[in-house]
Amino acid sequence: MMVKVVAVYTGQGLSDPLKKVFDKQLPHAKLINIIDDSIITEVVSEGKITTAVKKRLFQYYQNAVDMGADMILNTCSSVGEVADIARPFIDIPIVKMDEAMAKEAIEHYGTIGVIATLPSTLEPTIRLIHKHAETGGKKIKIINGLAKGAYDALINGRPDLHDQIILETAVSLAKQVDAIVLAQGSMARMENALYEHTGTPVLSSPTRGVSEIKRLLGESLHAEL
Repeated sequence: MMVKVVAVYTGQGLSDPLKKVFDKQLPHAKLINIIDDSIITEVVSEGKITTAVKKRLFQYYQNAVDMGADMILNTCSSVGEVADIARPFIDIPIVKMDEAMAKEAIEHYGTIGVIATLPSTLEPTIRLIHKHAETGGKKIKIINGLAKGAYDALINGRPDLHDQIILETAVSLAKQVDAIVLAQGSMARMENALYEHTGTPVLSSPTRGVSEIKRLLGESLHAEL
């Protein structure tokens, strides 16, 4: 039986790259995308997750259930805490794409740099890593890697400047940390380049998030046998 995964996005840029990850790791899964790019705009403009955003996300999660999905992938780190709130009320698992990355970071590294282009993504990612460190009894240090100006460069049609600012941020962080975490899934395309320039391990979320879905689907399929 073909499994069905519904991915919920708050922006346009990640769906195609993530489809390639699914094609590689879960080629027989049916992937359905729900994209509402007004969410990240509202979170950025308001500086917080509004009640309206929470309501829309809850509805999308329920839509996934109604579609007969086996699992939901929450792709956006900025709203990952909404997924935490929703989990007890949704009848299928919600996987946060960045959670496996956070767990790997605290398992292997003591000083972790977190790069994001927006505070609305940086702060929840830092909280997520700290939460798993506390749960796992790990002592870690996190260094803020806000890539100031990168988001504005991107929305103003300067992806080259966006990438350059992230690279400069990574080079600066690499002198202080054991590993670098990329808070936004859209930055995963830069993972190898950043490692090559810094020599510091770089972790991104899409491949690790889909691996977690594959692991959980394998467990559930085993349980049904």
